[in-house]
Amino acid sequence: MTGQFQKSSMYMEHNPGIVENGDFRKNLDDDGRPKRTGTWMTASAHIITAVIGSGVLSLAWAIAQLGWVAGPAVLMAFSFITYFTSTLLADCYRSPDPVHGKRNYTYMDVVRANLGGRKVQLCGLAQYGNLIGVTIGYTITASISMVAVKRSNCFHKHGHHVKCRTSNNPFMIIFACIQILLSQIPNFHKLSWLSIIAAVMSFAYSSIGLGLSVAKVIAGPHARTTLTGGTVGIDVSASDKVWKTFQAIGDIAFAYAYSTVLVEIQDTLKSPPAENKAMKRATSIGIATTTVFYVLCGCVGYAAFGNDAPGNFLTGFGFYEPFWLVDLANICIAIHLIGAYQVFCQPIFGFVESQCAKRWPESKFINSEHAVNLPFHGAYCFNSFRLVWRTAYVVMTAILAMLFPFFNDFLGLLGAASFWPLTVYFPIEMYIARTKMPRFSFTWTWMKILSWACLVISLVSAAAAIQGLATDVKKYKPFQTEQ
Repeated sequence: MTGQFQKSSMYMEHNPGIVENGDFRKNLDDDGRPKRTGTWMTASAHIITAVIGSGVLSLAWAIAQLGWVAGPAVLMAFSFITYFTSTLLADCYRSPDPVHGKRNYTYMDVVRANLGGRKVQLCGLAQYGNLIGVTIGYTITASISMVAVKRSNCFHKHGHHVKCRTSNNPFMIIFACIQILLSQIPNFHKLSWLSIIAAVMSFAYSSIGLGLSVAKVIAGPHARTTLTGGTVGIDVSASDKVWKTFQAIGDIAFAYAYSTVLVEIQDTLKSPPAENKAMKRATSIGIATTTVFYVLCGCVGYAAFGNDAPGNFLTGFGFYEPFWLVDLANICIAIHLIGAYQVFCQPIFGFVESQCAKRWPESKFINSEHAVNLPFHGAYCFNSFRLVWRTAYVVMTAILAMLFPFFNDFLGLLGAASFWPLTVYFPIEMYIARTKMPRFSFTWTWMKILSWACLVISLVSAAAAIQGLATDVKKYKPFQTEQ
């Protein structure tokens, strides 16, 4: 089955001399790498997959904490902030010129080219720490959706009063096994089909949640909603109101964050048209689409459940019937998270593998590939290091997810720590540096104000995440399997 020995694309990237032949050159981009084939459509799919996580179904809870006035306003504000800073970051993919400059393959490369210094290490710490946290969080969330399917059938069969306890661990193992296979996809460039499927799934479960909410609103009786959200003394205590407000703002802010993978997504785009132009178009489509779904799911969900909105009205059983439709929605969530996991872990894989290739350029274990013929697929380039390292990473995330089932609070803390630097600070600072903007000019001033305001939001959201984590640790029971 094993064909002739051939060098990996990674090895070719660091040894461009082996592709000087003209027959190879016509299949390579200006940087000597295989021609990129992505378009604004595939980039939009990647963005939607990264942005619309299962958290869209928790937005009803977020709106319930903020109310009819602040809730939609915060949603719209963060959609604008994310779009604006993403367009700034898109112009940094090539430097110093955004159209003809040298390519930067990762977020760290972008920061290195535009800012340099210790900021590169800070960027890497924030980015890859967040990516690792997201993949662990997705393992937990996907297992909760799988468990919800089993519990939904149990409730339908035995009644809603039955506890129907189910362990998450077997489902985490199933999810990890699937990820071990998908992780052998070589890089982001081969991932567009999976992102398209995941994007369709996100539309499906969001639409189901929206439809069930509309049906609940029409059926009545109408839930109690207010302009300012949960009422102090009735729904929550004064201190809980403050913490939950901060948590809700943080949830909405981090629901839009995809800057951790923006540069890697942009690196899949072919040109012409210029990569920054195509990425801006993809960003506008992706953000507009997600904002529509966020507003609909958040506001209609709040209208359906009022101030008692559950954290996730599909996995949290805001709906029990029709059970088959709830099951379908949760299956769609699990399939979407299978794809989203890959979108967030591929930058980690690429970073580790490129660093190892630079460190040990002569190692056949790291750099050599073999052509393997697979049924219904054709030739597949097998790499020993990729198999071992990526499998080990997936196993590690699954073990951590099983050890710390409240890891979503850690994820919220990681999100709070990474939102400001990756989504706001670095894009603004790089734009100021690239344009050589005068200090204290009008544009410089309002950009700095925006950056500092988002820093405050990150800090208060981090405080709320720590408070929630402390509460969960106190309540944690290792042998409690009910979700």
